[in-house]
Amino acid sequence: MRFSPRALPLRISSLRALLPVICLLASNGVHAQAFDVEMTEVSDWRPVFGKVESVKRALARARLSGNLYELSAEEGDSVASGETLARIVDEKLALEIAGVEAGIRALEAQIALARIDLTRALELRERGASPKMAVDQAQTALNVAEENLAAQQAQRDLLQARQAEGIVLAPEAGRILSVPVVDGMFVNPGETIATIATENFVLRTELPERHARYLETGETVRILARGALTNTEVQSDGRVAKIYPELVAGQVVVDVEAEGLGDFFVGERVRLLIATGQRPAIVVPEGYLQQRHGVTFARLDSDAEVVVQPGVRVDGGIEVLAGLKPGDRLTPYEAAQQ
Repeated sequence: MRFSPRALPLRISSLRALLPVICLLASNGVHAQAFDVEMTEVSDWRPVFGKVESVKRALARARLSGNLYELSAEEGDSVASGETLARIVDEKLALEIAGVEAGIRALEAQIALARIDLTRALELRERGASPKMAVDQAQTALNVAEENLAAQQAQRDLLQARQAEGIVLAPEAGRILSVPVVDGMFVNPGETIATIATENFVLRTELPERHARYLETGETVRILARGALTNTEVQSDGRVAKIYPELVAGQVVVDVEAEGLGDFFVGERVRLLIATGQRPAIVVPEGYLQQRHGVTFARLDSDAEVVVQPGVRVDGGIEVLAGLKPGDRLTPYEAAQQ
């Protein structure tokens, strides 16, 4: 096909005639995707730090004075309720028990002799060769010996119960936080052998007093990823489990329940986002903003660009702190590039 120079003005005039139609179609496509800027109510998410804490801390204490042996508790171990942590030995108790058992054997022999005397006295009484007083004396001697035996047996049971108190048991299931004793040392009654954090962990945080009226039990709390540096790395959600009624240094203390806290260190700090009421804000979908050279732009429907200051991500887009006002109409950058 040969190119004719005479046909060039005709083709240019044809394109000029179609130009208004093309512009109208493009304008209709852009305005169909236009976004009207307006004020909306968003949740005011406040970044705070929560500390992983156990709801309760149980102390495994010594109930007996003596030397500590068979210490099996170590920091970080998980223990079950009633599990043996250590054993305390008081050597004097073993000697006392041995002495009481010797007395028990002596009383048993005395009881056997008293029974023989009572039997002989009864036989003589039946023959008329012994007075009734002799039978009463033998019976009384037997009764006294039996009561002494019962007292000695009770004393032995008491000493054995005290000896059994030397076994230190875990009062609750959980993780051992600290063991301030060593194997072989002497301990007194009431001394702490191990501190146990119960398995029910929460995130404990503090908020300024002015936010207390916005908090309610059961509200959703956003938990950021472990070691997150920004407010966009949300890992999971929790809920407000308890709001303490007493302010501490002008702060309201809040417990947040969440799953998976058992893998964290007790006392580890985690970033949280807690909603403290509603506030008006301008929220723009992400497609209507473009960042170039560290500056964020928005394109108006007049094809003019304005510099905006973006804020945090919220439900539905990105908050714009400055650069736009209600009534502005934006066009998406995807449509502009097409």
